[in-house]
Amino acid sequence: MRLLVVGAGGVGSSIVSIAARRDVFQQIVIADVDVARASRAAARTEAAHVIGTRVDASDTLDLVELIRSTRADVVMNACDPRFNPPIFDAAFEAGCHYVDMAMHMSTPHPTDPYNTCGVKLGDAQFAVAQQWEDRGLLALVAMGVEPGFSDVVARYASDHLFSRIDEVGVRDGADLVIEGVDFAPTFSIWTTIEECLNPPVIYERERGWFTTAPFSEPETFVFPEGIGPLGCVNVEHEEVLLMPRWLDVGRVTFKYGLGDEFIDVLRTLHKLGLDSTRPVSVRGVEVSPRDVVSATLPNPAELGDRMRGRTCAGSLVTGLGVDGQPRSTYLYQVVDNEWTMREYGHQAVVWQTAVHPVVALEMLATGEWKGAGVKGPEAFTADPFLALLNEHGAPWVMEERAT
Repeated sequence: MRLLVVGAGGVGSSIVSIAARRDVFQQIVIADVDVARASRAAARTEAAHVIGTRVDASDTLDLVELIRSTRADVVMNACDPRFNPPIFDAAFEAGCHYVDMAMHMSTPHPTDPYNTCGVKLGDAQFAVAQQWEDRGLLALVAMGVEPGFSDVVARYASDHLFSRIDEVGVRDGADLVIEGVDFAPTFSIWTTIEECLNPPVIYERERGWFTTAPFSEPETFVFPEGIGPLGCVNVEHEEVLLMPRWLDVGRVTFKYGLGDEFIDVLRTLHKLGLDSTRPVSVRGVEVSPRDVVSATLPNPAELGDRMRGRTCAGSLVTGLGVDGQPRSTYLYQVVDNEWTMREYGHQAVVWQTAVHPVVALEMLATGEWKGAGVKGPEAFTADPFLALLNEHGAPWVMEERAT
């Protein structure tokens, strides 16, 4: 496979570091508007088949030219989701497959945002699914850790563990601590603001998709392996939009263990309008408030040496087991920051996000996963993916919970 990775931030750089060690990738090109950053990401792999170059991710024509000149088989979108449309369109125009880790952005309902869906995550991509299928091209969307891994284990549970699924509750939490920093997110603050302050989406079989207010339905979820209890709240996320398309499930939710301080900061940003992406004039210069917030905070990719702890991602599946008895199983993955820093030089959150698309790309390269159209991870059999995940040092675990 000839791979083009667009975006040389923390996750894009980590994708390249992981993929460079795998034989299925004949050539890896990593491209960024900052060519020096792309070159550094390529150089740190010390691999001759990894190349850094420049591209403007907002410019479809620039992307198409690069895809064609590199003869890429797959475009891996490692940018913030605001850049999805030009990258997605460029892959289609250039005639190659496409993978992203977050779907096209949503737009809240104009008059009833906390009950009714407006434009949902990924609606624009699914609207052109038939065009991709007609051309024999695959757009594998939302293939990161959450979404991504969480969808794969939900498919595994559906195939092997349950005769009836009442709910899939995706639960994400961590005990990560960053020393010497008062406030610093472990992932892109731009993306975090987007998904946490938008109206969360919930799916119920009888009702379909609907929205609630941000941070709704608070609960305490006990994360495994000593991470312990964390307060979790509803957050807008792709799993809720994807799982009901391919799995027979009664309800789907996504809850994130943000913590009270983080929620307070996000609420303050919203009150002050600093979460807005609409440019404002500052002394004659047009700037986006959210971009300003992002620029003033530490780069999450550069905090790994000051970070300690673990991050956990997984899906809690409840319903009836294959024996017809009530069952509740948490299928999860815990990644330790000390290990990812030692083995790859990347902090745990970005590494965990990056390893799953690399595994998916290997599935596509070997033909274990194949198809056309716009599809989520749960559209494919989970077994070979999970087996290969173990090879990467990122094992997954099943934990039975009280019903």
